[in-house]
Amino acid sequence: MIYHLQKKVIRICGISVLAVFAVIFLLIYSFSIRQLNETMDALTDRILDNDGRFPEWRDDKGNPGVPDFMTPETPFSTRFFSVRLDGSDRVTAVDVGSVSAITEETAREYAKETCERGRERGWMGDYRYKQYQTECGRTIVYVDGSMNRFMSKRMLLAAGVVLIASAFAIWIIVIFFSKRAVRPVAESYERQKQFITDANHELKTPLTLVMTNLDILETEIGENEWLSDIRSEGERMSALVNQLVVLARMDEEQTNLEIRRFSLSEMIMDVASEFQMLARDRGKSMAAQIDGNVDYMGDETAVRRVISILLDNAVKYCEDGGEIRLRLEKKRHPVFYVENTYADAGGTEFDKWFDRFYRADKARTFTGGFGVGLSIAKAIVTQHRGEINAYKKDADHIGFKVVWR
Repeated sequence: MIYHLQKKVIRICGISVLAVFAVIFLLIYSFSIRQLNETMDALTDRILDNDGRFPEWRDDKGNPGVPDFMTPETPFSTRFFSVRLDGSDRVTAVDVGSVSAITEETAREYAKETCERGRERGWMGDYRYKQYQTECGRTIVYVDGSMNRFMSKRMLLAAGVVLIASAFAIWIIVIFFSKRAVRPVAESYERQKQFITDANHELKTPLTLVMTNLDILETEIGENEWLSDIRSEGERMSALVNQLVVLARMDEEQTNLEIRRFSLSEMIMDVASEFQMLARDRGKSMAAQIDGNVDYMGDETAVRRVISILLDNAVKYCEDGGEIRLRLEKKRHPVFYVENTYADAGGTEFDKWFDRFYRADKARTFTGGFGVGLSIAKAIVTQHRGEINAYKKDADHIGFKVVWR
C-alpha cells in the first residue's frame, strides 16, 4: 500500500510539473511567434510606406516612427522584393534588386499564390509579406525572415531543453523525497496494522474462553434463548475479528498468491449453484449467463472469494421477489457482472461502497455483514491487477462489474 502511495505521489508531482512546464513552453512559443511576426510586419510596413523601397535611415528626431530594433545597418541587412499588380491581378512590375535568392519568375508565383490566399499578411516560405491595395491595383512586399525564424527556433529549442532538464531534475528530487513525504502515512499505517494484529490476539483468547464456557453451560443446563443469543453474538464477533485480519493482510505489499490457470466459467457456475438455493429460500430468483471455456491465471481461492462476496451481497440486498442476474463474458479480459433489484438505487453512494465498514443503511441494522466484504473483494481484484466497480443499471437495479486482467 505504501509503495503504491509513493508511486502515486511521484506520478502526480511528475504530471503536475510537466503540465506547468508545457504551459510555460506554449506561452514562450506564442510570445516568440508574436514578436517575430510583429518585427517582420514593422519591416514590411516601412517598405510599403516608402513605395516598395527601404527608407533612408534617420535618427529619432528626424524620424520618430522608426521601430526600436532598426539601426543604420538594417537597410543593408534586410533582403526583400516587391511585386506590383493591376486591378485584374496581372503582374505589372517586379523588383528583386534587394534579394539574390528570388528570381522574377519565382516572385510572380509568390504573388499569384498570395492573391489566391486573400490575406493581407502572412508567410510565404521564409518570407513575410504584406499586400496593400491602391487605386491602380495592389503592391505586395516580401521580406526575408529566415534569419529571424532561425533565431526564434534556436531560442525555442533552448527553452525546451532547459524546461525538460528542469522537469527531469525536479522528478529526481521528487523521487528522492517521496519516501520522506509518505513516511508519516507509512508509520500511521504500520501502527494501525499492528493494532489490528494485537487486537486479534487479545480478542481471540476471551472469545475462545466465552465459546468454551458456553458449550459447558449448554451441556449442563441445555440450550435456551439467552445462551443462543450469546453464541450468535460470539460467532459474529469472531467473524469480524477474522475479517479484520484478512483486511490487514490484503494491504501488505507482498501477498502470497497461488497463481495458476483454472476455468473461471466452471468456478463461477459452482459458486452460483451454492447461492441459488439460498436465494430461492428467501423468495428471490437467480439467473446466470456464463460464457464457456473462459480460463484465467490467478489465485482460484481468492477469486472464488470475490464471487462469493458479490453473490452474498446481491442475495442480502436484493428486494423481496426480485431477481439476481450474473453474467460472464469472454473478451480480451474476462468480465463478470452481478446485478440485482434494489429499490434505493437512485440514492446510492456507489463511490463509498468499497470503503471499510460502510453501510448503506444509516441505522446500521444488522443484516449478517459488517461492511468489509466489498473492501476485501476490491483488495483481491486489485492484487490481480483487475478493476471492480459498482453502478446503477436503471431506477430499480444496481450491479457490480469485475474486469479480470
